[in-house]
Amino acid sequence: MPELAEVDFYRRQWDEGLREKITQVQLHAEKRIFRGTNPRLLEAVRGQRLQSSESAGKQMLFRFSGEFWLGIHLGMTGKLSVGPRDYTPQKHDHLVLFQTKRALVFNDARQFGRVLIHQGKELPEWWSSLGTSVTSDAFTQKFMAEFLERHGRLAIKPALLLQKGFPGIGNWMADEILWRAELAPRRPAGKLKPAELKRLWKEVRFVAREALKKIGKDFGDPPLHWLIHERWKRDGVCPKHKIPLRKETIGGRTTAWCPRCQPS
Repeated sequence: MPELAEVDFYRRQWDEGLREKITQVQLHAEKRIFRGTNPRLLEAVRGQRLQSSESAGKQMLFRFSGEFWLGIHLGMTGKLSVGPRDYTPQKHDHLVLFQTKRALVFNDARQFGRVLIHQGKELPEWWSSLGTSVTSDAFTQKFMAEFLERHGRLAIKPALLLQKGFPGIGNWMADEILWRAELAPRRPAGKLKPAELKRLWKEVRFVAREALKKIGKDFGDPPLHWLIHERWKRDGVCPKHKIPLRKETIGGRTTAWCPRCQPS
């Protein structure tokens, strides 16, 4: 599933169409990506200009003239791309916004993604209610510690996946953070010592910011000494000590860690 940096990369793809008008809208209104909303409202975007875009956690927001807002969640297989002006929508292209010079395409084969629509002067509630960004000044060590305390019975790995506290952090980023912070993934979230909380907060922000630089900009790879390059391998080893990684399902997600760097 796309995480914070991958989401920002895909969000940037549509920036090619900034300041341009939407000339035509094609969509598969019956698909589940429109669950909970009325796809007919998308007709209102015809003739409007794409004014700005931003991402927060695993979601994106596109602002159009005419007080129109479009939210997109990529789910597991969603992606945004740009096609030529004579683009022919494919089977899984569930939303295509045409402009004079291009087509803005949302493709989602498995339909776990979602399209949200809002028209009005104020930010839509589904956007303004998102959790505090882990890269913002508001995400302080105190804020993080209090959130973990409220979810203290959870193991730290699934706690990091709670989007209200750590928006945008997904499976591989959580493993990367815990490896760098030298914390075992099964440690109770509410039992971390002050020094451990400080390390964790530092690494959450570091991994998120570096991922945005390396992946969010051009879908590049993180540095070779990061855990991500080994965690996917069947015989992956710790980048520091070259000993085999342990892998288990924790909180319903495949988890990889180094037993030497992250002792229980």
